[in-house]
Amino acid sequence: MPRSIANRKESHIQVCLSKKVESEETAGFEDIHLIHRAVPEMDVEEVSTSTKLFRHSLSAPIVIEAITGGVPSAGKINGRLAEAAEKLGVAMGVGSQRIAIEDPSVEHTFKIVREKAPSAFIIANLGAAQMSMGYDVDEAKRAVDMISADALAIHFNPLHEAVQFQGDLRFKGVLSRLKEVAKAVKVPVIAKETGAGIAAEEALKLEQAGVAAVDIGGLGGTDWTKIEYYRAKKEGSRLNLAKTKTFAGWGIPTAASVIEVRKSTRLVVIASGGIRNGVHVAKSIALGAEAAGFALPLLKPAVRGVKEVEGKILATIDELRTAMFLTASKNIEELGKAPLVVNGRILNWVHQRGFDIESYAKRLPR
Repeated sequence: MPRSIANRKESHIQVCLSKKVESEETAGFEDIHLIHRAVPEMDVEEVSTSTKLFRHSLSAPIVIEAITGGVPSAGKINGRLAEAAEKLGVAMGVGSQRIAIEDPSVEHTFKIVREKAPSAFIIANLGAAQMSMGYDVDEAKRAVDMISADALAIHFNPLHEAVQFQGDLRFKGVLSRLKEVAKAVKVPVIAKETGAGIAAEEALKLEQAGVAAVDIGGLGGTDWTKIEYYRAKKEGSRLNLAKTKTFAGWGIPTAASVIEVRKSTRLVVIASGGIRNGVHVAKSIALGAEAAGFALPLLKPAVRGVKEVEGKILATIDELRTAMFLTASKNIEELGKAPLVVNGRILNWVHQRGFDIESYAKRLPR
């Protein structure tokens, strides 16, 4: 089993590096408009992007989202991402640790993250499908201990598994297992989607199960149906090939998902899925997220080197700072209260779903 997992992980990396794997659907940020402040009455030097995630100080509300682990190339990528996270003071998640749980010889491809980032906020990662198939508190604790993690993400990827060649499609009973894990581990548990978003109904169930946060993983970023299209083509699986085409574009746009979760729960929200610049981060915070994360934009830089990763993150932070200046937001707390207007597809979505968003536009300028 670990060998097949390793092959799949290596294949995922290579496809993401060589093919167009971003969704044809957008994350919806074009429908979110921050209100420009022509008289900000502040200097840009007064803007602070610093914040806290579960009481851990960050230089900016940014998470390097889970990418990989378990194969040699993944170890190098993780090491470079971790170096950048440590130097720049942002958070980082690792890819699924299932392979290391089943084959401890590859633990070093994950452990390198804590070695390179001794003080960064690091998020461990296991799959919900594995929990419904037998993983429990023991495996969760092993994943956390492996990298001295500050939080544990349990990733929910039913769409990915459904279109994946030989995917795991058993999710029955996962909420009860998740509840046990959330009670037993000593770090916050994050429920994480991988590209199809989280609806209000699921957010409520996850909150009741004891998770502390959701990582949106909405539609509009990396599209796993596209990644699995290339794998199905290579495997010669006509059934999966057709299915990847049929379900391309399935899911909840990231902007809509942030609103759904924020308006229905008190969970910490990490916006991800199509976050491509600092303005997207700013809009996510204004919609109610505590942080925003991205993965694919850092993959090619991580292959090239640490400086390239740092460059992309620094550019994003600079764009975030500029957006804060242009909305007269001196800090992240003020950005979270900045007025905005929602229109187009996202407005239609949230209205049909019954969410009151008028308060966003009616926030009084400071």
